[in-house]
Amino acid sequence: MFGEHRAGLLRLAVVLVGDQRTAEDVVQEAFIGLMRHWSRLRDPGSAQAYVRAAVLNGARGVLRRRVVLARIGVRHEPPIWSAESAAMFREDRREVMAALRRLAPRRQQVLVLRYYLDLSDGEIADMLGITPATVRSTATRALRALARQLGEGEE
Repeated sequence: MFGEHRAGLLRLAVVLVGDQRTAEDVVQEAFIGLMRHWSRLRDPGSAQAYVRAAVLNGARGVLRRRVVLARIGVRHEPPIWSAESAAMFREDRREVMAALRRLAPRRQQVLVLRYYLDLSDGEIADMLGITPATVRSTATRALRALARQLGEGEE
């Protein structure tokens, strides 16, 4: 399972936390958590959803810690991009990724889960604890905000 899903989960984590090294830690912790709780899984088929939710929660934790540290004056400085990260984020995508990171966390999460991991509105709703209608409205607002940031629709 690790080999099959690691790359997609790593991309998700990089988008959410902004750097490869932290993303790798988040994904690794998610898989460790899965192994630790494997015997408690009622349905082994739900392991992928468990790990995906664990990555999302781990990324949220990282972002919360950064906010707390920023309040006391400790700024997060992402490490220099690795060759793998540079390949994942080619120059033509950097601007979009920066705009995505400027969105509110919930909007980021909805867009990444919908368009990057190709989850349905129902799956996203279950994962985030919101309704499918809220997923749709959040996605719409997030896309509008991205378009504004990227200057689309301006003449």
